[in-house]
Amino acid sequence: MSVRPLEDRVLVKPLEPETKTASGIFLPETSKERPMQGKVVATGPGKLLDNGQRTKPSVKKGDTVVFGKYSGTEVEIKNISHLIIRESELLGVIEG
Repeated sequence: MSVRPLEDRVLVKPLEPETKTASGIFLPETSKERPMQGKVVATGPGKLLDNGQRTKPSVKKGDTVVFGKYSGTEVEIKNISHLIIRESELLGVIEG
């Protein structure tokens, strides 16, 4: 099964939250925050403009993106949690 996002939506697999702090302290499951970074798995064809043209998505498969803590809609694909997010809700692309 595969999912192909529609319009300007992006399918993102959130990165795993940190399990220990920089000083080496392991975090319990209850104190972990919801991830705000993820890898782009698939993109839609782009937003349809009023003139019938489509805008090209500014992210591509494999990009690491930053998004808001409560952005998108959670979906489960092959027992793995993913998010479907509008491209406009993405905050940035991590480079390097």
